[in-house]
Amino acid sequence: MKKILIPTDFSKYADEAIEVGAQIAKQNNSEIILIHMLELPTHMNDAISEEKSIPEVMLFKRKADETLKNIKNRPYLSGIKVTEIIRLDGVTNGINNYIKQNPDIDLIIMGSHGASGINEIFIGSNTEKVVRRSDIPVLVIKNRVANFDIKKIIFASDFSQEIKAPFKKVIQFTKLFGAKLNLVMICTPNSFKSTSAARNIVNEFVSEFDMPEYTFETYNENNIEKGIINYAEENNGDIIAFCTHGRTALNHFFSGSISEDLVNHSSKPVLTFKI
Repeated sequence: MKKILIPTDFSKYADEAIEVGAQIAKQNNSEIILIHMLELPTHMNDAISEEKSIPEVMLFKRKADETLKNIKNRPYLSGIKVTEIIRLDGVTNGINNYIKQNPDIDLIIMGSHGASGINEIFIGSNTEKVVRRSDIPVLVIKNRVANFDIKKIIFASDFSQEIKAPFKKVIQFTKLFGAKLNLVMICTPNSFKSTSAARNIVNEFVSEFDMPEYTFETYNENNIEKGIINYAEENNGDIIAFCTHGRTALNHFFSGSISEDLVNHSSKPVLTFKI
């Protein structure tokens, strides 16, 4: 893993992501790219387009630059190559545009406090929007992790054909962390499979891969999100890994997104891979 992108809005949630990123970077001799999106108020954007208020914009940029340099000097980042980037853009578009221009990014790490109620439906967090759109794996940190020692990764899936391509990255990350992989198929009233049928599906699925140490189980629950969270808690998982379809617009609204629900509601780190 050569390059890790960590967006920061200078909040405590972003700081928690940076701390985890520092631990991963030290283990893998990676470069960290700290990126801050300078989102200006609408009236200021209008002023910029009319070539007004430029000194005020430069003040915002200078303050952001000073804050990034202070972050770079934190003790836990000592010995890590850290690059600071400031862009005048919205968070989601800015991150996606940066990734397109820099395709050698291996991982995005973001902090999140989740969302709930009306905000979850109509607004959502910047983190879940990145999860929905990013072609790069996204690691979402929900709480401060003093010792990011990943021993057990919970990977929940239906193990269909479309999962095979992103599953290669799941295996890479599992081996990178030196972790054990717990495969689980969540069976709900609407998608029930017998244990033997589920085992046959998974055995055929994994036969194509050079698998690390792994186990497989089925888990019964009323819905998939609740099943994944409960299974991860009961089995002491360190990370929940999941493949996302990246639904957008009306398709996202009506179909929902399990990965975004996990980002919002799981207390454990969530690692997402785009299908």
